[in-house]
Amino acid sequence: MKAAGKLLRLLAAFFLFAATLCACWTAAYFATSSVYAAIGGEPPGLVRFLADAMIGLVLFAAGLAMLSFAAFPRHMAGFYALIRAMKRLSRGDFSVQVEVKAEAGGPFARVVRSFNEMASRLRDLENMRREFISNASHEIQSPLASIGGFARALRSRRLSDGERERYLAIIEAESRRLSRLGDHLLKLALLESEHPPFEPKRYRLDRQLREAVLACEPQWLEKSIRIDAELAAVEIVADPELMSQVWGNLLHNAVKFTPEGGTIGVRLCLAQGEAEVRIADTGIGIGEADLPHIFERFYMADKARSRAAGGSGLGLSIVKRIVELHRGSIGVQSRPGEGTVFTVRLPLEGGKFAESD
Repeated sequence: MKAAGKLLRLLAAFFLFAATLCACWTAAYFATSSVYAAIGGEPPGLVRFLADAMIGLVLFAAGLAMLSFAAFPRHMAGFYALIRAMKRLSRGDFSVQVEVKAEAGGPFARVVRSFNEMASRLRDLENMRREFISNASHEIQSPLASIGGFARALRSRRLSDGERERYLAIIEAESRRLSRLGDHLLKLALLESEHPPFEPKRYRLDRQLREAVLACEPQWLEKSIRIDAELAAVEIVADPELMSQVWGNLLHNAVKFTPEGGTIGVRLCLAQGEAEVRIADTGIGIGEADLPHIFERFYMADKARSRAAGGSGLGLSIVKRIVELHRGSIGVQSRPGEGTVFTVRLPLEGGKFAESD
């Protein structure tokens, strides 16, 4: 029944279109005939045919325009409002929105709502871009200012050898911090590109975690931190290089914020068909207000302490992005003074799904 009704509507529209066109062509024919009778002459047949056709089409277009304005004034006003909004959007004004009446419906209303949604998303992206540039500029200017200030101080001939060595050590540390920031920015840009680096392989996750723990052994031995590892034999399909960066970042953070004599626990097990990695420390913890933001770019719960330890606020953003590329998830639980627990869950065959994107 629906197909038959649709066919009848198409036929009715076709006949209405044909009848209107014929009426306009007929009006054009009689109009030109009156002109020819008045001037006492008539052009060749082909010229007359073309003249009648052109005038008929002009009459037809004018009739449609008047009908549209008369029958659908709101639609036409909305159409022109949408065109004006598109022009503003093309000039970079992402705050533009086209008003949609509450009772409006149909295809045009859906187009307007889609446009508003697109403009809203572009506005959010623009705000994120500006915030990112502002934060990146601030993080870059801070070490540059330190390097410049201490380099100028080194020109003084009144400095003692001890002061000179201390200033040189600060310049060296700030240079390393600036280099790490550049590496992190490049890594984040690559991970968020259309084709991020991703080479999944099957390998033993427990062996990789053991190697990650041993890689930061000098740091946790220096602080007399005890490592409590419990690693089940688990195989996954993932990018080993990317996942190695995840464990390195999480373990370095745990060591950095755990006081001397503390404990870091590393657990790997199978849970509901996924590999679950828990990295827990007995460090300073994270405040409740900071927890929802720790995976945001450049966010640092304790900015002064994090910068003093060489942090850039990008490490956890990189970790989250890598885990998401593997179709995994990462969560955090923490309380100030009681330590922090990061939980990473990865599908055993997650690399295959990410590779098929």
